[in-house]
Amino acid sequence: MARRRAYRAISRVDPKALAEFQAGIRKRYSHEEILGQLKSCAERLGRSPTMREFSEDAGTTIHPQTVIERFGSWNRAKRAAGLVPRRFATKEELLRCLLELGERIGRTPTAKDVDANRGTCPSKSLYWHTFGSFTNALREAGFDVPVGEERLERAIEQGEALAQQLGRLPRFADWADARRADSSLLSEWQVYRMFDARRGAWSTFQFLVRDRLLERGIQVGSDGTLQA
Repeated sequence: MARRRAYRAISRVDPKALAEFQAGIRKRYSHEEILGQLKSCAERLGRSPTMREFSEDAGTTIHPQTVIERFGSWNRAKRAAGLVPRRFATKEELLRCLLELGERIGRTPTAKDVDANRGTCPSKSLYWHTFGSFTNALREAGFDVPVGEERLERAIEQGEALAQQLGRLPRFADWADARRADSSLLSEWQVYRMFDARRGAWSTFQFLVRDRLLERGIQVGSDGTLQA
């Protein structure tokens, strides 16, 4: 009996009125509101959200299915919001994110800028993995990276690797020993002269290497020892 009543109720539905009602429900949120909630969710998470993360975020009021219906797919909606799909970032998307970041800040982005814009930018480790170095990514995106900056970036990357081998920040003598074993390293004097060979030049370099390690989540003690 109940099924019969339900069938009769459905049969009396005006198709036009139903279509107007459904259109009104879909239009409850504008494109801008949906994209705004995606961006806000990414800012709270510190990364581009998955559908599950978006639906579980207490700060969102839109169901992921609504997002998909409006934009055609979850990743298409995230791209429209300026977010990078977490598992499907292509080289072109990575470079586009760098260009957009550069436009927003009005200069060539640094690795720290990428960190400060997580959610709208992929991680810098993804750039290093994809392009070999962050400098390579910048150049491929069309930014003018001075040779001096490129050499300093190379020195810091080499210093980071050597520090992890030694378990501490490399000293001048450590670098000289490593250079004798690996000629691809810049010489200790090349690194030293990057800081005008002034007093405190090597400790300035160690400070930069320490900063890079901290960015990687590796703690460094006051004596320069890497801590597990």
